[in-house]
Amino acid sequence: MLPIGKLSRATGVKVPTIRYYEEIGLLPEAERSAGNQRLYGPKARERLSFIRHARDLGFPLEDIREMLGMADEPDQSCAAVDAIARRQLLAVNARIARLSALQSELERMLAQCSHGQIADCRIIEVIGDHGLCLNEHGPEGV
Repeated sequence: MLPIGKLSRATGVKVPTIRYYEEIGLLPEAERSAGNQRLYGPKARERLSFIRHARDLGFPLEDIREMLGMADEPDQSCAAVDAIARRQLLAVNARIARLSALQSELERMLAQCSHGQIADCRIIEVIGDHGLCLNEHGPEGV
């Protein structure tokens, strides 16, 4: 059994985050020592490692909750997990496209910079008027 600090070091998940995952039900409530210290067994460590890796891959907490629920039922089809992963891949590809557009726009602004005075600065002009941008590069839904 690991106390929360050692679990944190073993998984790379901060203590407040571990408490939060417990609070929202992603991690089961920890056992307690005689001194009321949280104690975690190997299953909690495995589950927390799963959550950490899923977060590193960009999965939202609700998708992680859904996948954990499916992982608890190992005999069922993995089609639903495939759908979640496919949806995440589409989201990543969309972010990459937005970042590529952002990169192009920044490169274009810098290439047009005459290194003169602020009054004639193309970068300030373009940042002040989104209509001067060639590509849509804002966050989702904007």
